Amino acid sequence: MTTSPCPTGVDVVLPCLNEAGALPWVLERVPPGWRALVVDNGSTDGSAGLARALGATVVTEERRGFGAACHAGLLAATADVVCFCDCDASLDPAHLIPFVREVQDGHADLVLGRRRPRTRGAWPVHARAGNLALARLLRRRTGLRLHDLGPLRAARREALLGLGLTDRRSGYPLEMVVRAADAGWRVTEHDVPYLPRTGTSKVTGTWRGTWHAVRDMSAVLKEPPR
Repeated sequence: MTTSPCPTGVDVVLPCLNEAGALPWVLERVPPGWRALVVDNGSTDGSAGLARALGATVVTEERRGFGAACHAGLLAATADVVCFCDCDASLDPAHLIPFVREVQDGHADLVLGRRRPRTRGAWPVHARAGNLALARLLRRRTGLRLHDLGPLRAARREALLGLGLTDRRSGYPLEMVVRAADAGWRVTEHDVPYLPRTGTSKVTGTWRGTWHAVRDMSAVLKEPPR
């Protein structure tokens, strides 16, 4: 039995805020030949130095915010296809390989990972409830039959830049999907295992964090189509 070679020409954006405990696991699983872009968003635990020592390219983004880190990585990327993945060991970057193939083969413009928890504690109830509510609003707004707004995703760099994304907080992932839908992109979704994160979540680890994320994303959904 033969397997197709790993796709090439890929940058993986890894937004990072104090993820030293997870970085070795995550970077070890970035597919061979792909470039890991660790976007340090103000870490104080040595994450940036560790990432460099492990062979990653480190981008510094001083403006705090998940969207700010993601977009800084997108701007720093040079590969044809850009992927995004959390840097907390909850998602395996190796699962992006079929996503990239789907984009490179022309079968999709944006591929998303639908998180499937492997343990009860992998996805807190409040975070899952907020995600479910937003996914329903997204379907109503765009018509896309998506179930998750997860961070594991792949698309072509130039096309992503053309979307003109402006959110620099928690609404960035949702804005990407909304603008892609408005532009007529083919958006697909595939199941991926979701593991308990290493360390404490900065976005949805608490009810307050989840509320802020839902607030940011709800504001994106209220914006008129471009």
